[in-house]
Amino acid sequence: MRINFKNLTVQVIIGIIIGILVGFIFPEFGAQLKVLADVFIKMIKMLIAPIIFLTIVIGIGNMGDLKKVGRIGGKALIYFEIVTTFALAIGIIVVNLIQPGVGFNTDAANSGDVAQYAKQAEESGGFVDFLVGIVPENVVGAMAEGELLPILFFAVLFGVVTASLGEKSQPVIDLFQRITDIFFGIVNMVMKVSPIAAFGAMSYTIGTFGVGSLVSLGKLMAGVYITMFLFIILVLGTIAKFYGFNIFKFIAYIKEEILLVLGTSSSESALPRMMERMEKYGCSKPVVGLVIPTGYSFNLDGTSIYLSMAAIFIAQAYGVDLTIWQELTLLAILMFTSKGAAGVTGSGFITLAATLAAFPMIPVEGIALLIGVDRFMSEARAITNLIGNGVATVVISKMENEFHPTTESENSSAHKEGIQRQKEIPVTE
Repeated sequence: MRINFKNLTVQVIIGIIIGILVGFIFPEFGAQLKVLADVFIKMIKMLIAPIIFLTIVIGIGNMGDLKKVGRIGGKALIYFEIVTTFALAIGIIVVNLIQPGVGFNTDAANSGDVAQYAKQAEESGGFVDFLVGIVPENVVGAMAEGELLPILFFAVLFGVVTASLGEKSQPVIDLFQRITDIFFGIVNMVMKVSPIAAFGAMSYTIGTFGVGSLVSLGKLMAGVYITMFLFIILVLGTIAKFYGFNIFKFIAYIKEEILLVLGTSSSESALPRMMERMEKYGCSKPVVGLVIPTGYSFNLDGTSIYLSMAAIFIAQAYGVDLTIWQELTLLAILMFTSKGAAGVTGSGFITLAATLAAFPMIPVEGIALLIGVDRFMSEARAITNLIGNGVATVVISKMENEFHPTTESENSSAHKEGIQRQKEIPVTE
């Protein structure tokens, strides 16, 4: 079996492996390579705001039926709330079973720099501020800052009015479609440097924290990884089976996007590519344009699992014995705070600080215990978020009869089966 080194998946894997080696052998040099990942993520971020705006407007505008827009949006939000609540509950159950924080030495918290996270959590405000923040004061400013929810809000309004105008708005939709094609062309150019970004991110992680940094919090990390794995296979797998597709085949289909997220620790880095892939998988453009961007703020399954497990872990480490009602209260708080976590590296950590600030029984300074390994767990939650949003898109598409399975993966399988059958048929001349 020959390895195709021109394949992006192979290049990203090689970048990750070399990054681990460089970070381990030359830690100081590896720590400086974070700039490679930062530049790549900035290039992706510069494209996200216009792509989301354009795809949502095109999707809603092409629907024409405003009742259909509301129906899809409503089903998506209900689905998001149910699944993320399951994720939060599973996280709390598992962390109570394995109790990774019991007997932990909390002296390590004194060396952690918690100030920046506590400050950002304080500035983030409560749930009311989160709701108010959805409405942009300035649309151009929201675009410039890359604020996802305000952009979503404005794009939905723009799309609804566009749909209501009917044929009058068709020239605008056609123009937006052409501009979208250009933006996705830029995405394909940017993706060519993703192996370099994965190399830089892994070099930085290993060089800064070292392989040994995984040992002290290994039990929590193992618990988080195992919980997310079980969530993907059991919960998302069951949902996928119910709606007639296989979770393993689906994960194999989006493997390049998963590897990209693994390298950069940000599910946002794969957002434009994921939207394109879901359309090729068979989901209609309107559903993809609504569900994927909305899911990045409201359907963060991996972040939900991490938040619930991390909060209880800190309580265990500080010897805080929570009652069942207190844990249910914490679950209710997390149901709101987790919705404000965008798919960006570090956002889960800030959201955790905001959650603990609203739940004074658990000391907020305890997040310092997690600073050293949060980077490693961010990869797991980002991948879970990505897969969860992909499954949600397929589910909503099937609910709305907007799924047309002319997928790349199925075409590839059919092609292979055709070749095999040709080999089995004796050739006569």
